[in-house]
Amino acid sequence: MKARIYVTLKEGVLDPQGAAIRGALANLGFEGVEGARQGKFIELVLMEDDRDKAEASVKAMCEKLLANTVIENYSFELE
Repeated sequence: MKARIYVTLKEGVLDPQGAAIRGALANLGFEGVEGARQGKFIELVLMEDDRDKAEASVKAMCEKLLANTVIENYSFELE
């Protein structure tokens, strides 16, 4: 089973990398971008066939290691 995990900064948390991306895009002539937020994408291959167990495992991984839940949100999908 594959897990695709998306980690993003919570609203209100400063995102200097996102600001740099927005500035660079403007410098390249892409003027229509009002804001940019940067995040992480993580793909895991799990040796688990039980969807409920896989979901619980990925949630625990996110809470313990993959996301800093004080300043980041996460979501995931299983395939």
